[in-house]
Amino acid sequence: MTILPDGLDPELYDRLMGSGGGSLARKMGIEFIELGAALSIARMPVEGNTQVLGLLHGGAHVVLGETLGSVSSAIHAGPGRYAVGIEINATHSRSVTQGIVTATCTALVLGRTLATHEIVITDDGGRRLSTVRMTNMLRDQ
Repeated sequence: MTILPDGLDPELYDRLMGSGGGSLARKMGIEFIELGAALSIARMPVEGNTQVLGLLHGGAHVVLGETLGSVSSAIHAGPGRYAVGIEINATHSRSVTQGIVTATCTALVLGRTLATHEIVITDDGGRRLSTVRMTNMLRDQ
């Protein structure tokens, strides 16, 4: 069950829920747990998102991080505005071969024109797997 923040743009909510976060997020099995500008949480299965050695693909970490960072920035942007990613980086600290990973997205900067988030991805045991940092430019529609 998703916890929605106060003041979430209803049109954005409808787009998120209607699309499941977009076709890539659906393919990856990303599930939103909590959504907000300052804090968001999502989960993703390892199964189906691995590379040839059976490890969770590094790109899957980045997809999860970018999905959550983009949604959080769009929530911060508010009605009549949108977020466009302009920078992303990831540091992978540990690998995982099974289970569910959890991404916790925390705002570092929530400005008028930029939003920067840090997304920490952990395994079932709470061990940090990756740290993703993303900056979005906030634009008027």
